[in-house]
Amino acid sequence: MVNRLKTMFIVLVVSIFFGCAEEQKTKVLRLAHGLDTNHPVHKAMVELGKKLEDKSKGKLIVKLYPSGQLGAERECLELLQIGSLDITKVSAAVLENFVSDYKVLSIPYLFRDRQHTYDFYDSAIGRNLLHKGGDYRLMGLCYYDAGSRSFYTKTKAISSPKDLEGLKIRVQKSNMAVEMVKQLGGAPTPISWGELYTALQQGVVDGAENNLPSFFTSKHYEVCKYYSFDEHTAVPDILLIGTESWNRLNAQEHQWLQEAADESAIIQRQFWKQAEQEALETIKKAGVKVNYPDKNPFSEKTEAIMDMFKGDSVAQKLIRDIKSIN
Repeated sequence: MVNRLKTMFIVLVVSIFFGCAEEQKTKVLRLAHGLDTNHPVHKAMVELGKKLEDKSKGKLIVKLYPSGQLGAERECLELLQIGSLDITKVSAAVLENFVSDYKVLSIPYLFRDRQHTYDFYDSAIGRNLLHKGGDYRLMGLCYYDAGSRSFYTKTKAISSPKDLEGLKIRVQKSNMAVEMVKQLGGAPTPISWGELYTALQQGVVDGAENNLPSFFTSKHYEVCKYYSFDEHTAVPDILLIGTESWNRLNAQEHQWLQEAADESAIIQRQFWKQAEQEALETIKKAGVKVNYPDKNPFSEKTEAIMDMFKGDSVAQKLIRDIKSIN
């Protein structure tokens, strides 16, 4: 009986030991963001997790915390900086408050078309920008397409900049976004994304600006019945890892993660196109009036934003480099 108990004890200890050893073989990266699980960027992150698990044969996996479970974008960035969170997704407009070079990506009509944005994402220029957050304990992994941002409003379509006069327009907490709406004659009102639906409902703001899938998945089309495709900016989402988390990974793990991120970014572009088409069809059926204003008056009205970069030789070079991409 004693020998049997001793044997059972040894088996139990060995089982616990190997169980712990097995757990130690698997590293978990916590990825949090504020998007709905139906959003194309979230779907790309799911693909990232699958690819990473496959490449590492289960040694490196991602655990997702969507829908703002761990806080808004700024809060997630701060968690990355102290190593309490590994990976997050933020808009480049939010990131500019941490890494100033990203403000260039919020310049109205900087990109000629969708292909131009993709060419930038895939270029050495784009990769260099992703690596500029090291001094702030943030490192970019890839760009996720966030389409073009346009205005949507409660009471009237925006056919020209004049239609924005007197309207309170929600913007992200971005100096560039604030300045853009000012130049167009509106009253920029920074409000967090999670509070925007109620703010629109209660008349705190008259409208907002964002891409089509976000307009749809947020259900803002229930309140705002006008969507105007002026497509003033094409601000990407950035997938970031905190440098504390990055430095805990070895060279092989770096390669697995970067490859998985790059591949998920390519897949996400297709997800995005599908999401735009589905969103457009759905909001039209819901009674949203869609219009396509002449972009030239909007472009001309916002040209003065370039004055913000006088004396900033680094930003001016980045602007030239982006515009020169063929």
